[in-house]
Amino acid sequence: MQDYPRFHQNKTNLLLHIVMVPLFVVGVLYALSSAMQGHWLAASLALALPLVSIAVQGAGHKREPNPPLPFDGPGDFVKRIFSEQFYRFPKFVFSGEWLAAVRSSD
Repeated sequence: MQDYPRFHQNKTNLLLHIVMVPLFVVGVLYALSSAMQGHWLAASLALALPLVSIAVQGAGHKREPNPPLPFDGPGDFVKRIFSEQFYRFPKFVFSGEWLAAVRSSD
């Protein structure tokens, strides 16, 4: 977690994340909820939200002075993506570090 701000310094990327991370979370939770209710079409469509979110965040990370570390494989990709979306980025925001990063990027 201490390295997290190093990879999130660009204002555009920070602003994309503040919109796209909640979109990812909502999409995953809605897909799971829909699937548990047997609404397979809704679940499938809801999965588009996290996919769009990851694509946009990936584009945002290309603007960073320090690109993210490469993934070690598919398992590492899933682990890192889900831990960032559900834990690291929310902690970054609620700790005040996101706002400090936005302000220092001006």
